[in-house]
Amino acid sequence: MHRLGGVGLAAFERQKQSQKSFAQLSSALSQAQVDHLHAQLAQFRTALVHFASTHRDSIRRDPRFRHEFQRMCATIGVDPLAGPRKGGWWAEMLNLGDWNYELGVQIVDVCVSTRERNGGLIQMGELVRLVSKLRGVAGGVVTEDDVIQSIKTLKPLGAGYEVLDVGNGQKMVRSVPKELDEDQAVVLAIAQEEGGRVSEDLLMSRRRWTPERARAALENMLLRDGLCWLDEQDDHGVAYWVPSAMRWDE
Repeated sequence: MHRLGGVGLAAFERQKQSQKSFAQLSSALSQAQVDHLHAQLAQFRTALVHFASTHRDSIRRDPRFRHEFQRMCATIGVDPLAGPRKGGWWAEMLNLGDWNYELGVQIVDVCVSTRERNGGLIQMGELVRLVSKLRGVAGGVVTEDDVIQSIKTLKPLGAGYEVLDVGNGQKMVRSVPKELDEDQAVVLAIAQEEGGRVSEDLLMSRRRWTPERARAALENMLLRDGLCWLDEQDDHGVAYWVPSAMRWDE
């Protein structure tokens, strides 16, 4: 019995030693893999920084080039235009984050200056046009994608800046903390198609709404939210005009 016990103890010790050896080997392999990954990331980072530095002016001024660069970075989880806080070493080494924040300030400027007439809701195309005018030729071309990306950086402000999809591929930007219900989204979509004008009859014919539903949606936008104007002298009766769906020559 004592001999068997000795053999069993020796086998147990050998098993423990084997497990320890395997654990050490596994740890060594894991560390080697981690070191190799870090080396690859460092090499990749250097290459990406070199590319971005070389083409910095193109990234800033060519919207198509900028879009492709952002898409390439997005596939690897890097956001070079995120700004100083989120951009990290991008902001420090490339100074690309400032471009997005500069655009964000201009978006706020346009939204605030037009808020009195449109109630804090502006058509995306109109916003792009007014921001481009504010930037001037030297500021380069600004696209809808640029505005969408920049608005994401405004979220921490908590001012309600948000891109809204109102259907039919149409987008609007909201700069006040208020929610739009489904009926209001429908009204906005039709208003954009009609150059800003909408009426109860139009909603009834286009959407098959009842007169009560059409009237309630328009009156809520007029009286509660201040998103439209009432025109009692329209050629076809009473009409409502949605300033955010109208183009303003400024």
